[in-house]
Amino acid sequence: MKTFTPSSKDIVNDWILIDATDKVLGRVASLAAHRLRGKHKPTFTTHMDVGDYVVIINADKVRLTGSKLQDKRYYHHSGFPGGMKTTNASTILNGPYAERVLQSAIIGMLPKNILGRQMGRKLKIYAGANHPHVGQKPLVLAE
Repeated sequence: MKTFTPSSKDIVNDWILIDATDKVLGRVASLAAHRLRGKHKPTFTTHMDVGDYVVIINADKVRLTGSKLQDKRYYHHSGFPGGMKTTNASTILNGPYAERVLQSAIIGMLPKNILGRQMGRKLKIYAGANHPHVGQKPLVLAE
């Protein structure tokens, strides 16, 4: 018996909708990374992108446990000497780019190579309840 390896015609990409309202950040991130990677499918292959498209809404209402809202730090460097910028999670969640907290957590769970970047492009995160992917008829993930 031969081992089945999917070709590009065998790969079916579904659209999944996740509502992050009052859900813990890490749990939503691991669920989304699992779906993006395609590990829930029987045709999962490590060297191919067989995952689904993931749409996450209400990213600004995600919950952090403990004191992570004040203690969790996000770093960014300008490239100049002394250019390290530090921001905590509450500042980002209350700012105009609240979806970056969830995006950072999910991208960190994907492979750090070309394949991981390709999977990351199938991730769509929105701070509010509205999204432009209604035409794709995403399946609401009950979690």
